[in-house]
Amino acid sequence: MSSGACAPYDLKCKECGKSYGKQPLSICDECFSPLEVFYDLDAVKGSVTRESIAAGPASIWRYRALLPIPEGFQPDLPVGFTPLVKAKNLGKRLGASDIYVKNDAVCFPTLSFKDRVVAVALANARYFGFDTVGASSTGNLANSVAAQAARLGLKSCILIPADLEPAKILNTLIYGARLVRIDGNYDHVNRLCSLIADQYNWGFVNVNLRPYYAEGSKTMGYEIAEQLGWRLPDNVVVPMAGGSLIRKIKKAFDELVYLGIVEAKHVKFFGAQATGCSPITHAVKNNLDRHEPQKPNTIARSLAIGNPADGPYAARLIRETGGWGEDVSDVEVVSGIQELAETEGIFTETAGGVTTAVTAKLFAQGRIGKDETTVVCITGNGLKTTDVLQGKYDVGRAVKPRLAEFDAYLRELDGLPAAEEAELVAQ
Repeated sequence: MSSGACAPYDLKCKECGKSYGKQPLSICDECFSPLEVFYDLDAVKGSVTRESIAAGPASIWRYRALLPIPEGFQPDLPVGFTPLVKAKNLGKRLGASDIYVKNDAVCFPTLSFKDRVVAVALANARYFGFDTVGASSTGNLANSVAAQAARLGLKSCILIPADLEPAKILNTLIYGARLVRIDGNYDHVNRLCSLIADQYNWGFVNVNLRPYYAEGSKTMGYEIAEQLGWRLPDNVVVPMAGGSLIRKIKKAFDELVYLGIVEAKHVKFFGAQATGCSPITHAVKNNLDRHEPQKPNTIARSLAIGNPADGPYAARLIRETGGWGEDVSDVEVVSGIQELAETEGIFTETAGGVTTAVTAKLFAQGRIGKDETTVVCITGNGLKTTDVLQGKYDVGRAVKPRLAEFDAYLRELDGLPAAEEAELVAQ
């Protein structure tokens, strides 16, 4: 598959259908609606098969025939194809018998699902002739753009909210990126990037390259289906920031069904947000056609987008599939991080804490059946947001290197009396 032809594609408006061919654009000049990549899947029907995909590399590039990849592009960065883990211990806590974790906390190269979208975006940045790329970011995207730009020899300029987690700032600077902290939230940053992209003729992955960038999210959906033995789950729980990921996983499932690679099945989609920034889940719960923008106030900064670009589409998808939108407090976010780590040995960032805690709520509410196949999408690594765990754990006192001291300390940790006291009690 890696050497096969890609499905023909071009940009079209999602609302009025106007075609734009292949350009670095994201908004229709007729109706100002978002542009999206549309494919002629009939052109590859029969040639893209389970076997052709399996013959490809163990990365997102095994699905390149279904991605907007410019002709002649030769990828060499092994992004994606992360584990789908049967979460038996978490399932016991939740009373679920068939639950899986899609673990993009270990995605290469920067430990988040953003590596997928950036890989596709930068393939097109080179094609369109940009020598400088950038992004407005809540953290993970900044890391990925900086790293992959360095790999491709591109310059990068990344704008972030000033209060971003220190680990994510460091993880951007280490790759040599030009980093600009903005005194404002993500929505302020994103509006500024839209102006910069036009003024400086740079390739901003989530502005003028956004349609291509967003398609990279489909690879998570392809992988879920393939790793389940080429079948679709009953439910998918997805964290939502801009609202694109949940839509693209659904698009991936639909494409696989259309190509005859998987059997058609009704899949319910559940969106997860933090209560302190929950415009999409609020819209779902209140049956609103459009979300109401919010001012973010949550520790889950990677999801803190108060006016999500794909919010209306995400809310519509959730309702149409019979899913639900749910949100959790910051306290529950931290509990979700701890629960996933303690049960499955997976250390996730705050967005994963949101998804895990929301999943627990959905089972408790009876919105997800205990015997249904459910996939929980974990999108980033906990090493990036350790600040939210400060003060949650006692590292204990230092013990002298003697066996008796060690034994006494273990008894102390277990709440047992010292050996001498235990002997007196026994007498």
